[in-house]
Amino acid sequence: MRKIKKTGDQGLLSIYYTAGYPTLDSTVTIAKKLEESGADFLEIGFPYSDPVADGPTIQHSSEVALKNGMTVEILFEQLKELRQHVTIPVFLMGYVNPLLQYGVERFCADCKKVGIDGIIVPDLPMYEYEELYKDTFEKNDVANIFIVTPQTSEERIRKIDKLSNSFIYLLSSNATTGTELNVGDTTTAYFQRIKDMQLENPIAIGFGISNKQSFEQATSFATGAIIGTAFVKLLTKDNYLDEIPNFIKSIKG
Repeated sequence: MRKIKKTGDQGLLSIYYTAGYPTLDSTVTIAKKLEESGADFLEIGFPYSDPVADGPTIQHSSEVALKNGMTVEILFEQLKELRQHVTIPVFLMGYVNPLLQYGVERFCADCKKVGIDGIIVPDLPMYEYEELYKDTFEKNDVANIFIVTPQTSEERIRKIDKLSNSFIYLLSSNATTGTELNVGDTTTAYFQRIKDMQLENPIAIGFGISNKQSFEQATSFATGAIIGTAFVKLLTKDNYLDEIPNFIKSIKG
């Protein structure tokens, strides 16, 4: 399992995009270009027909990907060539229904085969993971990435930290994806509270990170930050592959 760096390393950039969007066969090509352009780790979404936590941009990308014919089976077939081109950590992100339909054991085993480092499934309850799936994940060296929100108690966060072996995904707010990050007093206090807990695992902040300013604000409190909607919007351009280096540079440069 490729680890997200922590000690003395801040300002890590993760990019989220949907597998099968904008075209069915663009998944690995985009991953390769993102690493070449300076992304530090990636989150590839497996599309679902009812993405309730996603804003309109990512919802639309899921709809198009499904119309393009993307399935979990096809995604794993595409990912067989991933590690010929990409060396940075790569995570899959999606909802629990497709995971269960595919079969958790099969999903984790296929992640191991193609070199996926972990899975982010926001609607997988912690107790279900612990009781039913933890051994399967660990046997296949696949991390389960837990979500922390502004409402998550310190007790639960400490438990998440103990159960985690990669990074913790910190939601900047309870809004859907695509909402601009507003680092007011409340959000700052929330980020500072998590930072002060000095957790064992690195933290990556997601939701609302869209430009250099919001990226730098987030990474002043965390190891990394995740950009999704702003990048998925870029993929609507005809020359999106040519635009990726400039996009990454505009955030990290």
